[in-house]
Amino acid sequence: MSRLTGAGEQRGAEVIDEQGDTVPLPAMQPAEMPQTPAETPGTPGGRRPPSFGPLVRKVALGLAVCLVAGGGYVGLRQIADAPAESGAPATTHSAHNSNTPDEAADGVRRATAGGAVLQKMATAVEDDSRSAFLDTVDPKATAFRDSARTIFANLEKLPLGTFQLRYLSDDIGALTPDRQVQLGGTQSWLAQVEVSWQLTGYDAKPARETLPVTFVTRDGTTYAASFSERFATTGQRRPIWALGPVDVAKGRHSLVISLDGEADAESYVPVTDRAVDSVTKVWGRNWRQKVVIYLPAKQAQMENVLGAQPNTYTQIAAVTMAELDSPQAGAPVRIVANPKLFEELGKQGRRIVLTHETTHVASTATASPVPLWLAEGFADYVAFTAVPVQDESAAKELFKAVRAGKVPTTLPTPEGFAASSSDLPQAYESAWLACRLIAEREGQSKLVKFYRTVHTSKSPTGLADAFKSVLGMSEQDFVAEWQQYLKRLAGV
Repeated sequence: MSRLTGAGEQRGAEVIDEQGDTVPLPAMQPAEMPQTPAETPGTPGGRRPPSFGPLVRKVALGLAVCLVAGGGYVGLRQIADAPAESGAPATTHSAHNSNTPDEAADGVRRATAGGAVLQKMATAVEDDSRSAFLDTVDPKATAFRDSARTIFANLEKLPLGTFQLRYLSDDIGALTPDRQVQLGGTQSWLAQVEVSWQLTGYDAKPARETLPVTFVTRDGTTYAASFSERFATTGQRRPIWALGPVDVAKGRHSLVISLDGEADAESYVPVTDRAVDSVTKVWGRNWRQKVVIYLPAKQAQMENVLGAQPNTYTQIAAVTMAELDSPQAGAPVRIVANPKLFEELGKQGRRIVLTHETTHVASTATASPVPLWLAEGFADYVAFTAVPVQDESAAKELFKAVRAGKVPTTLPTPEGFAASSSDLPQAYESAWLACRLIAEREGQSKLVKFYRTVHTSKSPTGLADAFKSVLGMSEQDFVAEWQQYLKRLAGV
């Protein structure tokens, strides 16, 4: 996750451009699906740039929101029932708790009717039939019909390999009496639906999310009447293609999906492709070398995609997430930008952020047991190797603490990376310099080997084992050497 902290800088940095000049890195409501009234949101510079404190609160790089995280990761972990395997046919079942045979039969009928609608929708997408897709939409749900047109147009723009909708469960008590009256028909209900889609050339496995879908039966036919009810109360993630019209741009290594009609999606392709090249130079070629970037138009849309509460990411420039409810290797991974803050970073700042986040993609940080300090420190190491920064700027807060006699006694803990932590800047800076020390002491290849060794270990002592087997020392010995390294860099 790339952190921004507003006006004050927690980590400033100057970057050196290709000519060797010092270049400064400059310092709502959730998107609404209009179909239901019930839905509620959740410089180029001179030779001497201004203090880079701003970027450091603006590019306090790190903490890939490995929203689904192993080990010491911070963030959300939503473990759902095991989803169907990719390619499995759409099936229907009802998880409604029925107390009588009649209620059970009603549940089966709802699941069958709803499942049939979903199958028609998925088939229409596969057949590229807009009319067939719209035929599944309630004729009286005017606003949702407009949204459905947008959704179908968005799906047409994506390189879809698979697209499936699977009825999971329903809750007949979820819709308020007023909402049921508004829907009309002979019956209406809310169901949870698993939606899965796979981007050809980018995803090893389908992305999966649970989508609340409202169904209504009128004149003997069942339709979809909404894709958005109860999102705010459940905190469910929303597919980016369901949030508004998207623009799509494709590069050698990148796919940029933008909800911002005023943004030039194409302009993000070169910097993302360059980030992939930079990461590959350090990490190696043993990864897909493909990155998918989401560019929301509003911060609220970013939080919709992440399934977060409103204003959770007001100080975050970008995060990396696995687009799957349960963390696992091969899960589709996305880099999600916070539009306003990300844009303010400028070209070089975005390059640092995207390189950092791309490192998380390459190293599968969203499903890794590596400790947070290693994941974040390594990502910063790769980013600052690609775009060199001055130590005094990039480790400003840490050096200030060291000069005041407050030398870290341990490597950064997961708590130090919490957004509310007063030690957040120092956690990032300390982690970065720990990884850089390993690279300087043993060579960059040893740093990569150290990370990979911890990443692949299935032992609870994996980190300690890697210190011994790869670096030839204990963690305690390393910390002592790292403390001296920090003092030397800080001039103490």
